[in-house]
Amino acid sequence: MDKILAYAHARQEQIIALIQELVECESPSGHRAALDRCAELISGRLAGLAKTRTAPGGHLLCEFQLPGRSKRGQILALGHIDTVWPVGTLARMHFKRKQGRLWGPGVLDMKAGIAMFIYAMRALRELDLPVARRVLLQLNCDEEVGSASSRPLTERQARRSAAVLVLEPGTGLEGKLKTSRKGVGVYTLTVHGIAAHAGVDFAAGASAIVELARQIGTIAGFTDLKRGVTVNPGQIAGGTRSNVVAAEASAEIDVRVPSLGQAGLLHRRFTSLKPFDKRCRITIDGGLNRPPMERSPSGVALFRKARKLGRQLGLDLQESGSGGGSDGNFTAALGVPTLDGVGAVGEGAHAANESVLISHIAGRVGLLARLIQAI
Repeated sequence: MDKILAYAHARQEQIIALIQELVECESPSGHRAALDRCAELISGRLAGLAKTRTAPGGHLLCEFQLPGRSKRGQILALGHIDTVWPVGTLARMHFKRKQGRLWGPGVLDMKAGIAMFIYAMRALRELDLPVARRVLLQLNCDEEVGSASSRPLTERQARRSAAVLVLEPGTGLEGKLKTSRKGVGVYTLTVHGIAAHAGVDFAAGASAIVELARQIGTIAGFTDLKRGVTVNPGQIAGGTRSNVVAAEASAEIDVRVPSLGQAGLLHRRFTSLKPFDKRCRITIDGGLNRPPMERSPSGVALFRKARKLGRQLGLDLQESGSGGGSDGNFTAALGVPTLDGVGAVGEGAHAANESVLISHIAGRVGLLARLIQAI
């Protein structure tokens, strides 16, 4: 058996214990005290293995001290410590080990991936296996809410890196690696109408709600499933009372696009919208906030390297794309070779059935370690 794989199997209970620690250290987006506690926990567990520091915004940078004399360039491992689960979720959704899985809020997205990467680096250190490049683990604390604060740091570190490995979970229960992701955007459509009494002076009013409804019908038509473009009016608001013709209404619209070309086309369609009722005025705000991670030769080459290494570990790795975004979107858009989905294998991210397959833990640790060696 591969020595790193054997190492991971021998320490599987320790890895699971660290995963449990991380899951039970709740860290929702926007809760600075909780995020800081999680960052402190990780820093403590990296003592003697990595030098850690906190960047502005609370993002954690961990530079590993690994064997190998001369280090040329850098590999960036990218993750996040924030989750979608509020503090107190553990009271009803506690960490458990059952049916060959680990369950709990944030276990798949992405506390297990963080723990596995730490043990992959520990394996390289303890087995004295040389690494040709510096290895930096960046753990952001705002990925689930758009990465506004961490994006400049992510892009700065990516430009210094030969490759980026994103510790997001793999696709499906096969744990497929990701070489593409859709770009993500949000548009806000606001309609300004004319208020009037709905019974006394109805004709004097121009309903923003009626106008918004007609605009939503048009916007829904922007979806093009054959080209991978989806447009979802996900939230609407408007009006004051049922007996008042609404003076204002708005909609927040999620968009997903596979390429920058499709993003540009969609943006032009949004900005060319005109009111059906000429008495109403419409405004459009927003746009793309994560560029597409388009399938590229450098990303595919990195996947093929992982697949070859995986075969040596007894893993059959497959390639996939995703409709969701990650911080890997930013690094891939810069032209930096990026491989996503190298974290845990499981299902139920952001859902009550969030879980990780225990049987895949050792293999993923081995893959991460061998990738770091091979890049």
